[in-house]
Amino acid sequence: MRGGLVTIGTVAALLAAMGLTVLGLGAADNAVANYDASSWLWSTSRSELARVNGVTARVDTRMEVPGGRRHQMQVAQTDRLLILRDLNTGQVSSLDLATLQITATTPTAPGLGVSVALHEDAAFVVDAVQGIVRQLDPRALTPVGEPVRYPPGITGGAFDGAGRLWIAVPSEGTVSAVTAAELPATPGAAPPAGLSPKRVETYEVAEPAHELVVSTLDDGVAVLDRTSASLVTVRAGQTQRANLTMTAPGSLPTRTTGPQVPVTVSGERKVHVVRDAAEVQRFTVPGAGGELSPAVAWAGRFYCADETTGTVYSFDANGQLVDTIKGSGRPGPMELEVRENHLFINPPNSSTAQVVDDRNQVREVNKYANDVLGGDPPPAPPPPPPPKKPKVGKPGAPRAVTAAAGNASARVSWQPAASNGAEISRYVVEGAGQRHEVGANQRALEITGLTNGETYTFSVHAVNAKGDGPARKSNPVTPTAAVPDPPASVTAEARPDGTVLVKWPAANGQGNTVTKYAVTASSAGATAPAGESPKTELVIPAGQLEYGTQYAFTVIAVSDKGAGSKASPVSNTVVPFTVPKAPTELQASTVADQPGTIAVQWAPAVENGRPVTKYVVEAAGKTTEVTDVRTTIGGLGDGQNVTVKVKAVNEAGPGPEASTTARTVAAPRVTVTGSSADATSVTVNFTVDAGGGRATCSAATGGKTASGSCSSLRVTGLTPGTAYTVTVTASNAAGKGTGSRAQSTDALYGIATCHNGSSGAEASYCTRDVPGDRNGNEIFSVTRQDNTKQAGWEPNGTRLKAYCKKQGEEVYAYIYNNDKRSTWWVRVDHSRGRDYIPWAWLNLEGGDNINLLPTC
Repeated sequence: MRGGLVTIGTVAALLAAMGLTVLGLGAADNAVANYDASSWLWSTSRSELARVNGVTARVDTRMEVPGGRRHQMQVAQTDRLLILRDLNTGQVSSLDLATLQITATTPTAPGLGVSVALHEDAAFVVDAVQGIVRQLDPRALTPVGEPVRYPPGITGGAFDGAGRLWIAVPSEGTVSAVTAAELPATPGAAPPAGLSPKRVETYEVAEPAHELVVSTLDDGVAVLDRTSASLVTVRAGQTQRANLTMTAPGSLPTRTTGPQVPVTVSGERKVHVVRDAAEVQRFTVPGAGGELSPAVAWAGRFYCADETTGTVYSFDANGQLVDTIKGSGRPGPMELEVRENHLFINPPNSSTAQVVDDRNQVREVNKYANDVLGGDPPPAPPPPPPPKKPKVGKPGAPRAVTAAAGNASARVSWQPAASNGAEISRYVVEGAGQRHEVGANQRALEITGLTNGETYTFSVHAVNAKGDGPARKSNPVTPTAAVPDPPASVTAEARPDGTVLVKWPAANGQGNTVTKYAVTASSAGATAPAGESPKTELVIPAGQLEYGTQYAFTVIAVSDKGAGSKASPVSNTVVPFTVPKAPTELQASTVADQPGTIAVQWAPAVENGRPVTKYVVEAAGKTTEVTDVRTTIGGLGDGQNVTVKVKAVNEAGPGPEASTTARTVAAPRVTVTGSSADATSVTVNFTVDAGGGRATCSAATGGKTASGSCSSLRVTGLTPGTAYTVTVTASNAAGKGTGSRAQSTDALYGIATCHNGSSGAEASYCTRDVPGDRNGNEIFSVTRQDNTKQAGWEPNGTRLKAYCKKQGEEVYAYIYNNDKRSTWWVRVDHSRGRDYIPWAWLNLEGGDNINLLPTC
């Protein structure tokens, strides 16, 4: 089963006492839900694994890992078992999927270099650095028999469909199969004597020291020789070689299904398809850049993911592009795995995944489905701009080419050449009438068949897609039988400053003086010179070795005659580390609804070999420590510009800080830009600087208030013809701001209306005021027709300024004003003062709408 890299917390935190959060199926349901078409997928930002049903393309179970963010994890799974390896701690744990319970844990060295493999009831831990392949009982994670031992720096370590574990040995140019021993009846019990895993097949697939990549098949293995650009397949005991027309190094998926093997050349954005010892197809992947994951064969098609865009391209058997799958839509790793008759596409940094069935139908999976756990994923940051393409040329000359003589042999080593924009595919070593091509990651070579007493000089040059680079010569050496003994043992120690201290006891010069020692570093599938020292120790500078990767070391002793010993025993494995890098994508923003508070978030810091245990956030003299990649800081004062600093901390200590600035929410500021009025309302226009907060706005005058928009408000119910001062108030979490504006309402006028009738008394009813008798257009100091309270009379057509209305005695205007009848009285200015006239006698301008007047 294929292992993928994911982010998760320590397995102990995941599984101990079922501390993980499980939602979806109940425990009883889990026992019957693991049997088909499902796969466990990992999510980086949520630190959880989700079981995806391939048939329904839905998540049925999710397990959250509290406190375990962004640990890298290798995962191998069957229908019944899930084995996890935490790269940060090295701990391997076995989980029974029927019960979702931990069954066992065992430690390994942390970092890249150790992997886990699982097939049915066979489990292996492959230590590629030390060259040790150990079978474990997956029920108890206890060793089964003796391990299978190889030279340091092996590669591969995956099962084929027939249950054989395949291991490639670059130093020998071989690949071999390992079969598992039968498990004891009782979990954890010792197996019968002599029962151990066995190396059952070995095949020569390349020249020694070539760079090899392995992909297991349904029954056999494919080995890509990146140095000679050829692919060897091993099926039914037969090897077949296909030479490939590629100029840059290729890659393979960990597992290949079907008869065709796709070889992906990221630097060329091409995929070469091999079948039956021949290259049968070649096609180009759209886009630009060299971040392609290895193409995967599935259901008659080839699927290739572009990790710079998060896009997956689907090609038919003829190499024609037939589908483009959006994928994550953002840069980041993409995991493609064929399992349970489905292809699972999982971007660990995304909330979604895809499932492809055997009819090539694609369905999207919501890994954060609310009906399982709830909560939306954090918003994805915008993708960074595409990097500028470097100028591409032939490689430079290798650095520090050195040679040490042995007994009829010489050991040549060198530091890498500059690639000059195109990945180095191999190095060529020439001298003594020999020519050797070695892998780009195999920068040390033992040359045999030399004659003692003769002097030799060797040259090394690099090759990339643009051709051969310049050569650099070694020092001259003279092989001799008088070689020193190798150091008896070697120890290594990774130190917090990023250096690695390698120590050994003094070697026996066998009659000659040992003048220096040469140290070689081995990692998974690679060897390279680490340096030389006249002492019995070497400090490898910080940054020379890759942080987070496992290394082991061998040492040779070199005499004053230039003769070198054989290599010492392999040292212990170490993982170089140093302080984390500064966090990236640091953003600080105003918290709109909290005074004196800012929100801070950032992308995880590069760990540099040890997990980040916390982040220290400092702002305005306040310091807080968090384990997440976001926090809020309060108590900073209102309207303050704040500098925020964030640094990551790991076992080596605090790393460099990243900084940015933010401003806390300030009280709003109101600027009134204009106003207008009608008879009974005032409209005020204004702008609000919300100070980074969320403002609410209101306007008030004359005891009346309006609220709502923060750009324009209308206060109604005002008295016509009156001067007002309108105050606008904007409020947010930090306080209030105000602005004011003077504005008068428009005056409202009415026409005193009384039209005489056609005959009799009606013909003069409106002509004049008759004391003691009723007439039209009479004005009173009260809202009733009381002769003692009459304040005046206005002739028909007189224009009167109205102020307000008041209920009173009903007045009927009869024929004199179109039968108008009302209990409303209107207060008006007239020739003798300000008093009340029945609305029945007053027709208001603009439509005679009594509702325009406020109540007196």
